Amino acid sequence: MNPTWPACKNILVIRADNMGDVIMSGPAIRALKETFGAKITLLTSSMATGITSMMDEIDEVITFDFPWIKSEIVDNATSFPELTKQIRAHNFDAAVIFTVYSQNPMPAIMLAYLAGIPNRLAYCRENPYQLLTHWVPDEEPYTFIRHQVKRDLDLVAQIGAYTVKEKLTLKVNYCLWEQVNNKLQPLGFDPVNKWLILHAGVSEPKRQFPVERWVETAKKLINAGYQIILTGSKSEKDLTHQLQQKIGDRSFSTGGLFTLNELVALIDKASILVSVNTGTAHIAAAVGTPLIVLYALTNPQHTPWKVPCKILPYQITGSIHSKNEVIKYVNQFFYLEDVSMPSADEIAKSVEEILTAPDNFLNNELCLIELMQERIGFL
Repeated sequence: MNPTWPACKNILVIRADNMGDVIMSGPAIRALKETFGAKITLLTSSMATGITSMMDEIDEVITFDFPWIKSEIVDNATSFPELTKQIRAHNFDAAVIFTVYSQNPMPAIMLAYLAGIPNRLAYCRENPYQLLTHWVPDEEPYTFIRHQVKRDLDLVAQIGAYTVKEKLTLKVNYCLWEQVNNKLQPLGFDPVNKWLILHAGVSEPKRQFPVERWVETAKKLINAGYQIILTGSKSEKDLTHQLQQKIGDRSFSTGGLFTLNELVALIDKASILVSVNTGTAHIAAAVGTPLIVLYALTNPQHTPWKVPCKILPYQITGSIHSKNEVIKYVNQFFYLEDVSMPSADEIAKSVEEILTAPDNFLNNELCLIELMQERIGFL
C-alpha cells in the first residue's frame, strides 16, 4: 500500500458522467471507503446526482455539468473559479478520477490540481508530470480492453484499495412498490399476472433500437402471456406512448410516470428487463434483476456486471459512428465481423432462456469484446 494513502480520510471522487457510469464506479468507490475508512464526496453531473442517494459508498455530492461531458445543461466558464473554491474549502486529502478509456482525463486532473488536493490518482496516456501525484499510464484500448468496473477497481488497487464486494449495489426502498402499483393499476395493469419491462429510451441516437422491432418483440412476449411495462424518463414519454399505441392491449406506457426511486423499486420487482445499453440496464444489475441488453456496438466495456444477462449485440450504421479517434480505433480493429440486429424471435427466446436457467448467464465480468470472442471460439 502506498504510505500516503492510508492517512487519506477525506477523498474526492470525480466521475463526471451519466447515471450508469456512476453505478459502475460503485465497487471502486466502495474499495476506497472500506480500505481507508474515508469520507467519500462524489463530484458528478446533474444526470447522475439522483442515483447517488441510493449508493451507501457516497457520503456527499457536488454537482457540476462539465463542458467536456455531453449534457443538455453545461455550467459556463465563469463557474469554474467558484467550483475550484468550493472544492478547496473541503480540504480533501486526495482525489481519484474515474474515466472511460475514450475520455481525456486532463480537465478533471487540472481541476483537482488547482483545488490544491495533495494526492491525485488517475489514468492518463501522456505523462502529466506534477498534475498527478499517482499516475497510471492508460493502456486501453490499444493493449487490452477491460470491463469498466474492472478498470475502476484496477485503478484504486494501484494505491492499495480493495473490496471483496465487487457487485454493483443500490439501496431499494421496498415500501415504494405499493406506490408504484397504485400508479400502474389505473392503466389496466394486473400485478397478479406475469409481467416484464421494456426500456427503449437512450441518451444517444446511435444506440436506438428500431421502434417496429420493439413492437414486434412486445407482441411476441404478450402472446407468451406477459404484460409489458414500457419505462422511460419524462423526455421519453412520447416514445413510450408511441410504442404502447402500436403494441396495444396488455402494454402500459409509463414514460415520466415514476420518480427515480420508484423506477428502481419497479425494476427490482420485475422478473426480467429488456433494455438498450443505458443506465436502466446498470440499475437492473445493481438490484439483481435478470436482463436482456440490445447492445449497439459502441463502448464495449459497459456490459451488465455480475447479474444473469444475455447480450444481443448489433452494429450501428457508419453515418452515426463516433468521431472520437479512440472509439474509431476500436471499431476498426475489433468490430470486423458483421453483427446483424437481433430479431423479435431471438429476443423473446432469450427472455425464456434466462428465466428458465439464470445461472447459465452469469459471465458478466467480461466486456463485450471478450464475450463475442468467447462465443466464436477465440478464447
